[in-house]
Parts: sequence; structure tokens; C-alpha cells
Amino acid sequence: MNAKILESELNEGEVKADVREYYGETLQGSQDLQTNACCDTDQMPRYIKDSLALVHDEVLMKYYGCGLVVPTELEGKTILDLGSGAGRDVYVLSKLVGEHGKVIGVDMTPAQLDVARSHQKFHAKQFGYAKSNVEFYEGDIEKLDQLPLDDGSIDIIVSNCVINLAHDKEAVLRQAHRLLKEGGEMYFSDVYADRRVPLELQQDKVLYGECLSGAMYWNDFQNLSKKTGFFDPRIVEDRRLTIENPLLEERIGNIKFYSVTYRLFKLAALEPACEDYGQSVVYKGTIPHNKNAFFLDAHHFIETGKQFAVCGNTYDMLNKTRFKEHFEFYGDRSKHFGIFKDCGTPVPYSAAQNSEEPAGGNCC
Repeated sequence: MNAKILESELNEGEVKADVREYYGETLQGSQDLQTNACCDTDQMPRYIKDSLALVHDEVLMKYYGCGLVVPTELEGKTILDLGSGAGRDVYVLSKLVGEHGKVIGVDMTPAQLDVARSHQKFHAKQFGYAKSNVEFYEGDIEKLDQLPLDDGSIDIIVSNCVINLAHDKEAVLRQAHRLLKEGGEMYFSDVYADRRVPLELQQDKVLYGECLSGAMYWNDFQNLSKKTGFFDPRIVEDRRLTIENPLLEERIGNIKFYSVTYRLFKLAALEPACEDYGQSVVYKGTIPHNKNAFFLDAHHFIETGKQFAVCGNTYDMLNKTRFKEHFEFYGDRSKHFGIFKDCGTPVPYSAAQNSEEPAGGNCC
């Protein structure tokens, strides 16, 4: 039985109603969460902490988690946050994109959106902007075509531990691909399982609301990404989740869950495998807050000034995106040397490779 069949057996209307109730009424703050699925144990960079310190207290209080999903090179960009809640991440990104950038939040919970919208003027003044550079829409992230968002209008899509709550995850990825510009990026954290979650657990309101039983089997997600046009999904970082709730652990059984940050690029030319064309890059050290190195994903830590061999896909991820001006590029595709190397691992998550014990790392 595949993941699509399991999803189709869930009642879509009931799932959405349960999520609205859980995040609009049941939870009053992150302290009400019963697991650490949406939490992060890493230290945030100073510049993100500084931006977060400027966010209104009520917005912070209504955030149901403790992670933050922030890619690099954001100045002047248009960003879409899927499942923006009370707007905490939107307002941090609002500060980082600058006055001429734009951040759009989409959420299906009116109570959360009321909080987010009530503080737009506060944050514009806080950041020294002439007017707010954020917008909020009430909507379903599976049906973004029902919102006034143009095809190819978004530079970056972010999401923080939300896609697992969607009933039709394929629709979310298809809509995201449609909205992104060519060379745009979906940079997001979510929860994944080491196997397909049984239907009876998917129907458990608490497990679903806690971002567990709606999690996809990791290999189903990898294949779904490629099916929807994101041909080479890259893992940025991951960590094993600890539930720390005996009753929920007993219900879950032996299923292991991982919180994973992915980046998916909208690049039509990406190949199914890492092919070697003898290409390389040199990072100039010019991306703000990334002077000494650029971190593309878990297998590409590129030090400033050092020649770094790359496969064809990685070359394009740097040369055909917002990162281009920050690199020097060497080589072309006139000669092929076969498979470059496996840029991933047989089992994708380092937390699964190294130990049965939970590992640290960024999450949703």
C-alpha cells in the first residue's frame, strides 16, 4: 500500500478541521506541545537572534515551536511562508529582506492570522520602513492557486514544520513549483518517518497535530519531489526526534521520526544523478554573514577562496540561482567523466547513519 492510497483514505475536511482546532484553540503556546517534533536545539546565528529580538511579544508567544528556517542571500527577495501562523518567521524574514523585499504569509487558521495582521504597523516602524513589506492571506497551502499569487513570482518559499499537516502533499509541492521563479528555491524543514505511517495513527488527532503521524516516509518524499519538478532534493541537515512522552511513544511503536531541512531548486536542467563534467567553483566570501564559507547542503561546505570540484547539478544550483554573483565558475559540459560521486548516502539522514541515539541539528 503506498502513501497516496493511505492519504486518500483520510477525510480531507476532517483533517483540516482538526488542524485548525489544534492550532487555533487547543494550543495556546509552545509549552502546550506534547512532543519536541517542532523544536530546535541549535544556536541561531547572531544576526537572526538580533532580528528575532525585534519581533512583537504576542507574535512570539503564539509561535508553536522553537525552530527558525532562514536561508541566506535574502536582500530584496520575495519570500512566501507556507503555514505562517502568527507571523514570527514572516517578520524575521521581513527584516532580512530589507525594505525593498517582500514576505507573504499563508495560513489556514484565522486566530493566528488575526495576531499576525495586528502587528504589521508595529514591525514596519520597528524596522524603520516607510510601510509594511509583508502580506498575510488566509488559505490552504494545497490550493495556492486560489490566492492572488502569480506564476513564477516568488524567489524563495519557506515552511516550518507544516507540510506534514497537509492532506495532499503532492499538491503543495506542485503549487510551490508553479509559484517559484526559474532558479528559485524551496527551503523548508519538516518531519519524516523511516517507514510509511499506518492509517490508524494518521487518524490520531494528537499525533497528527504534533507533526508526527502526518509525516511522509522519507523515500516517498524524495520520489515525490522529483515527480513534481524538484529533481535533486538536497538535505541541509537533520536530527532524530525524541518524543519524550511515554503515552505517545507507546502508540507510535518502532517508527523513527526525523526533522529534516531540505532545499529544492526549480531548475529544469538538473539530472537524475550527480554527473562529473570536470567542473569546479570558487566561493568569493561575499554572501552576508557567510564570509568564510558557503554551506549549500550536508555534503557541500565550500570554503572561501578554495577551488571546489562539483557535479553538474551542484554547478547549476550555484550558477543559475541567486548565488551566481558570489562564485567564480570553471569548466563546461563539453566533456563527461561519468558519475561524479554519490552526493547523498544510502540512508539519507546522518542521524540514522551514525547512532541510534538522537543527534543534534537544525529542525523545524
